[in-house]
Amino acid sequence: MPPSAPSLFFAAVAVFLAAAPAQAASLALVLAIDVSASVTADRYVLQHDGIARAFENPALIDEIAAAPGGVEALVTEWSNPEDIAVTVGWTRITDRKSAAAFAAAVRATTRSSNGLTAIGPALLAAAAAFDRLPEPADRRVIDISGDGMANFGVPPAGVRDALVRRGITINGLAILTVEPWLADYYRHNVIGGPGAFVLVAKDMNSFAEAILRKLVAEVAVLPDVRRNSTNDDRHCAAPAATKQSRWAETEWARDCFAPLAMTSRLQMQ
Repeated sequence: MPPSAPSLFFAAVAVFLAAAPAQAASLALVLAIDVSASVTADRYVLQHDGIARAFENPALIDEIAAAPGGVEALVTEWSNPEDIAVTVGWTRITDRKSAAAFAAAVRATTRSSNGLTAIGPALLAAAAAFDRLPEPADRRVIDISGDGMANFGVPPAGVRDALVRRGITINGLAILTVEPWLADYYRHNVIGGPGAFVLVAKDMNSFAEAILRKLVAEVAVLPDVRRNSTNDDRHCAAPAATKQSRWAETEWARDCFAPLAMTSRLQMQ
């Protein structure tokens, strides 16, 4: 018996949907994690657990779910230039289930190296990862965290300038365990691009809170504002969290992100 017209119609629709390209992610995010010699084994665990916990937090999951196409995320570990490694490949995160899978992948990684602090090469490696994106993304951001100034490899300021010209934004998380002036160093030598900012973790124990705030900020910026922003880079140090405060309502958030008209639904748990 020949197929009916409705059957042919639905078959054609199924073929069309299967062939349609996947929606691009709103954000492609490289999390570049410092594993240089100053990062002890305990601090390594705190960093990775902090990232995993952030992707299990409803505040970040809600922002990701609200972003068209979700987020593509990748994790690199960096120290010596030749030892930079991708520890979690590109992963599309759109909801609680995919965020939990990404968090589990982060926790399952083992340390890849233990060397010098080569921030410039780390930025170059992070930027190269964007060339391997499964689908182009609306926005590309490198989220680099570390506890020291560069002491090896190409200087980061020149790399930063070249990447910003390519449309890549670099945000920083300065961990002040070793060098209390590190935030200023990141501001002048590492971060760049529209709305770029630095957050500060006073020590590794406050890393989890800082990375959560940072990731929510990176996901929550409105797409139309991102494309049209002409503001200078923002240099921000997050205040201590309070259980009742909504982050978007704090004086710090208004000063740092109001020029980008950022909205956030962050409710600290």
